[in-house]
Amino acid sequence: PNLGGVEACERAFPGVANVAVFDTAFHQTMAPEAYLYAVPYKLYEDYGIRKYGFHGTSHKFVAGAAAEFLNRPLHSLKLITCHLGNGCSAAAVRFGRVIDTSMGMTPLMGLVMGTRCGDIDPGVLFHLLKKGMTVDDLDTLLNKKSGLRGVAEIGSGDMRDILAAREAGTGRAASAFAMFVHRLVFYIGGYHGLLDGADALVFTGGIGENSVPVRAAVIARLAGLGCRLDAARNQAARGAAEVSTDDSTLKAIVIPTNEELMIARETVRVLAPPDNRPA
Repeated sequence: PNLGGVEACERAFPGVANVAVFDTAFHQTMAPEAYLYAVPYKLYEDYGIRKYGFHGTSHKFVAGAAAEFLNRPLHSLKLITCHLGNGCSAAAVRFGRVIDTSMGMTPLMGLVMGTRCGDIDPGVLFHLLKKGMTVDDLDTLLNKKSGLRGVAEIGSGDMRDILAAREAGTGRAASAFAMFVHRLVFYIGGYHGLLDGADALVFTGGIGENSVPVRAAVIARLAGLGCRLDAARNQAARGAAEVSTDDSTLKAIVIPTNEELMIARETVRVLAPPDNRPA
């Protein structure tokens, strides 16, 4: 579909440059131990089987914006960025370079999402195939009928609906919320270890920027990492804001993402003359 868009633009605007800004690009700094899977290496050589990661334009934008908010150079910071929306991913960013991210070869891996399951034992898939499900059935199940929607059983994977249903005691919304928080805390803790400590935890995306209860539930589990919630700041947060206490050694901040602006900046960078390209 993206290639079709390029071809259409070439027909409509002949001679005008087209720039492809890949959502995987920011994650290309990962080392082999982070992006390879523990399967025969030939599968990587022959088919490109590896972790690519997604939401790269968002993670890159908020990493830079977080540095500005903290008034520190990006190359001096260790950040854990959490893009939380219908699709969710986390990234460990050391001095401006990604060292790991939660999504994999596809956007199905990692965190619990609106309709995607995130991490799952591959053996479950073998079991379901033996029970009569087809590959297409599994694709639909894991991508469109799982995650918050699948667990909560309220007909929605929207976090706002999950929170309302949890408050009302409807379905399994409370379990869905708890699973979402549990998985996210698990990744934050792992990335904190990979980074050998972090300066800030960044919340972004529709949930990360707007859900006071999600941020509160996550930060409540991070005291061992030096992050403590300032409930008043969290409640009042609009736009870029700190939601942790002043004495937190791991700052928790909210940074609104702007993927469109990041794409525009990347386009300018590619098209600018080599001697005049921005960093």
